[in-house]
Amino acid sequence: MATTKFHRARGLALASVVAVGAIALTACSGSSGGAAPTAGGDASGTLNILVSSATGSDAGFQAVTKAFEKKYPKVNVNLTAVPNENYNQARSSRLTAGSADIVVAFPREVPSYVPASNEGDDARLADQGGYLDLTGQPFLKTINPTVLAATKYKGKNYTVPTGLSYYTGMFYNKKIFKDNNLQVPTTWSDLLKVCAALKAKGVVPLGIAGKDSAGVMTLGVTTGLYPTADAMNTLAKDLYAGKAQLNTGKQLEVLQKVQTLYGYAEPNFAGVSYATMTSDFVNGKFAMMPDGTWNTTTLQQSGAGKLDFGYVPLPSSDTASDNANLGGKVELSLAVPANAKNPKAAIQWLDFFTKNYHLFNDKAGFAPAVQGASSDPFYASIQPYTKTFLPAWDTIWITNAKAGPAASVPWNWAGISPMGSSDAKGAADAAQKDWQAGLGK
Repeated sequence: MATTKFHRARGLALASVVAVGAIALTACSGSSGGAAPTAGGDASGTLNILVSSATGSDAGFQAVTKAFEKKYPKVNVNLTAVPNENYNQARSSRLTAGSADIVVAFPREVPSYVPASNEGDDARLADQGGYLDLTGQPFLKTINPTVLAATKYKGKNYTVPTGLSYYTGMFYNKKIFKDNNLQVPTTWSDLLKVCAALKAKGVVPLGIAGKDSAGVMTLGVTTGLYPTADAMNTLAKDLYAGKAQLNTGKQLEVLQKVQTLYGYAEPNFAGVSYATMTSDFVNGKFAMMPDGTWNTTTLQQSGAGKLDFGYVPLPSSDTASDNANLGGKVELSLAVPANAKNPKAAIQWLDFFTKNYHLFNDKAGFAPAVQGASSDPFYASIQPYTKTFLPAWDTIWITNAKAGPAASVPWNWAGISPMGSSDAKGAADAAQKDWQAGLGK
């Protein structure tokens, strides 16, 4: 049975509350962890860095650290990469012991209309002075200002974003488009015409991994219908207030358009895995694939010499300007704990990281967070859609744990046949019923 998870991108649950209480005892008092030292001058001593592990980012952090140690020979860097499933426990232990100088963190403000229990431990830790305030650090000027604004917590920057992923768009096979004299669609009507033309010629228009990625396509549809962060925030607020329903208006339209796209997907896609979908796209079995930029490196490596692809927003609106931006999220963000034993070296490392960003991102393969960073030509090709950072819906939406499962994300894309047993209206009605049941509890 399909589940209502959105996508396969890496993500970390927040650290244990134990760490919050422990580190708060040693952090600076008040609502801030205090200002960090300014980068500059020499650095020495041991620098302990703790990150969550992934092949690309591990290699990137190692490349930066090797170059950093060459420039600052008095610093001995202990870089530890912990598997995601063990990271929370490792970070909690290190924070409690005061044996980490740089960690992965992402404090997030929650709006007033959701229960305070939704506030994460990183936010509580920031509130209790557990992270150094990096606001105003000169090296932050290298970061895309719209990304920097998106990572602020209560008006302050506690973290340095290392990269971005976009996932409200779709990959397309340039050869298939050229062979069939098709232009990249920029509106919903254009997309339907492209799908119909391909289907008429015996070409499968869309690839969807029902086991993994159908929710990603739903996020793409959402972005075109709610094309700004303000529009998405207003929808979330209105849903919590009971002013908007999931089975009327644009909310219903989201699932209706998802249902339409299901009709253009490869046969039996509900049982297709992410790996199979990727392989099928590389081998030209369909023309378009709603997916995230995290799959770019795999496509480049697997499709070398036989696949020429591009990436564009999934156009779910008939107003082209509503489809002009890709939505995404900030990947790993780095913070300096208030009880770090070597904050000077930590700040020097972060400064070096931003100034030598290519060393990291040539290996990590993220969409760059640093302005003007040289990167993979693929990311240069999507710059027209990423000049202003647009958070994807799943980074704005906060699940109501008291609502039923059909409204968890809250789009019930998994209820639509062949993923489920309903049409779009039936799936939306089920979602609204589950959502309403959780309000006021």
